[in-house]
Amino acid sequence: MLEKFPKNKQLVLFDGVCNLCNTSIQYIIKRDSKNLFMFTALQSDFGKRIISNFNIDTTKIDSIILYHPEKGISYKSTAALKIAAKLGFPLNLMAVFLLVPTFIRNWVYDFIAKNRYKWYGKKEACMIPSPELKNKFID
Repeated sequence: MLEKFPKNKQLVLFDGVCNLCNTSIQYIIKRDSKNLFMFTALQSDFGKRIISNFNIDTTKIDSIILYHPEKGISYKSTAALKIAAKLGFPLNLMAVFLLVPTFIRNWVYDFIAKNRYKWYGKKEACMIPSPELKNKFID
C-alpha cells in the first residue's frame, strides 16, 4: 500500500466532512508551490487502510495526520506545523511553534478540533476534488 506512495511526497489525511479541514486543504493546495503534498480523507478507503496500518485510534486523533515516507506519521499540531513549514514565507515561520511543548500545542489544537463542527459546520459527504486537482488526492 504505502510502498507505492511516492518518496518525494507527503500525505495529508484530513476529516473529509469537516468544513474547517476542507478549507485548510484548499489553503494548502494554493500555497504548495513545490507540489509536495497529496491528500486523502480519513473516511476514504485509503485513509482507513493507513489508520489500520498504523493502529491509529480515531477516538483520540480524528482531524489531521501527516505521513512522510521516511519519517512516518505526525499528528495534530505537529502535523499542522510541519505542513506550514513547507509552504514558504511567511507561513514557514509558524514552524517556530514546534519549540512549544507538544502538550501545550495539542491542548489548543484539541480545543479547536473539538469545536470545529459547531463553529465551522460539517458536510454530509467528503469533498470531491475538481478534475484539475484529482491527481493530488488518493481515494
